[in-house]
Amino acid sequence: MPEVLESNGKQNHPFSDSLSKSTPIHKIFKLKSPGETVEKPYPRHFSCQTFLIHPKSLKIRLRIIKSVVFLNRFSERTIVNNSFGEDGAMAKYKSYDYCQGVLIPVSLEEQLMPGTLEFAIHTLVETRIDTSIFEVRYNNDETGRLAYDPKILLKVVLFGYSRGLISSRQIERACRENVTFMALSCREQPDHSTIAGFVSSMRDEILPLFRDVLLVCEEEGLLGGTFFALDGCKLPSNASKEWSGTIGDLRRKRERIEKKVKQLVEEQVEVDKGSDEEEEEGRRSFRVTERRRQIERLWKKAERIERWLKQSNPKRGRQGGEIKSNVTDNESALMVTSHGTIQGYNGQALVDSKDQVIIYAEAFGEAQDLHLIPPVLEGAKGNMRAIGCGKGYFEGKIFTADSNYHSPPNLGKCEQEGLDAYIPDKRFRRRDSRFEREHKQRQRRTDRLNPSPLSRQKSGLYLVHGLRSLPRI
Repeated sequence: MPEVLESNGKQNHPFSDSLSKSTPIHKIFKLKSPGETVEKPYPRHFSCQTFLIHPKSLKIRLRIIKSVVFLNRFSERTIVNNSFGEDGAMAKYKSYDYCQGVLIPVSLEEQLMPGTLEFAIHTLVETRIDTSIFEVRYNNDETGRLAYDPKILLKVVLFGYSRGLISSRQIERACRENVTFMALSCREQPDHSTIAGFVSSMRDEILPLFRDVLLVCEEEGLLGGTFFALDGCKLPSNASKEWSGTIGDLRRKRERIEKKVKQLVEEQVEVDKGSDEEEEEGRRSFRVTERRRQIERLWKKAERIERWLKQSNPKRGRQGGEIKSNVTDNESALMVTSHGTIQGYNGQALVDSKDQVIIYAEAFGEAQDLHLIPPVLEGAKGNMRAIGCGKGYFEGKIFTADSNYHSPPNLGKCEQEGLDAYIPDKRFRRRDSRFEREHKQRQRRTDRLNPSPLSRQKSGLYLVHGLRSLPRI
């Protein structure tokens, strides 16, 4: 049994009534051998507690309080807060230790379950897609660091895009934390700069990859080839609409910036002359520093506009007139959406109706859809010819689009290709009796929001010289 080394307890402890006066409340026991158990009977307020001592330590402190400090097999020291009932029962919990190591056998291939999207991406990239088109960009056959396999990068990028992860940093984090991304990347962890560089440099490889996937869909019987639908959405670009304008607008903007810079420089000269001598030195130096930074920022903006004006020509629209350009991304355009005006692109997708497979997709720098059917059909014809379909693939097929595509150029292209096209015009609802009730409700809402002068007079309001007067009494 253990020997008593020392005593530091108090004789007047509230639970010491049932103990002998010579018995301390706090005791330190020394065990003679590892693994020995200590059993200490407590007073009537406590139950009997048994401790199994870790072999690395031979000391234990027993405290007859609401917290017991003991050693177990998993950690050298564990503190457990115990609740004692009236009958002397003490709560016991399962011990845990974050320092312990766990070996879990994981098969990466088994994480890619058949029938899932990740399994389809993995199988297509490994067996059906030709990734040799990426090899020309690598020059590390004799010297240089080993590169990430393009198959790995292509898998994580495609799966990330399908899950809404379009940022390279989000995909990098997923490769470290998400089990599916770990399985697709085979536990490799490419950083965000590698992923971003891979995506930005695959402009020429996107079309061959898309056609490889389209060929697999054709071989698997996923393309019906009888019914096609076209629609689009507005996509924001990485450019601010504040940098948009005609050539004249941008020149005037540059002049305003230069005028502002000149004004700030004059104020800076006055400050340097000591015109604000009564101002505190710290506040004065802070204002001088901020003004200089503002001058530098404005100069950079003016120089940026000046360089762009020297290198660029006016941007022309479909009618030949000048339209607004953008200093950051001149291929994008201003577009009106339900969430306001954005600087972006008009994304178009032509879909086969059988299994909703996209056979062509493109982003256009035009806000309107009035001239987009001809380039979309030409691109789709090129894709279908690449997978072995004939020139007259779309002849006699059904084609649908909404009223935004109703224009002479679009209708003429559909007639030229022999399509059975269904494109309503802007006023088809007014002629259709099925929408008569909707039109009446809309007209009532319009009348309620914009009352006529006669209705205002009937309601007790009248206009005097364009101003609304008080109601008649």
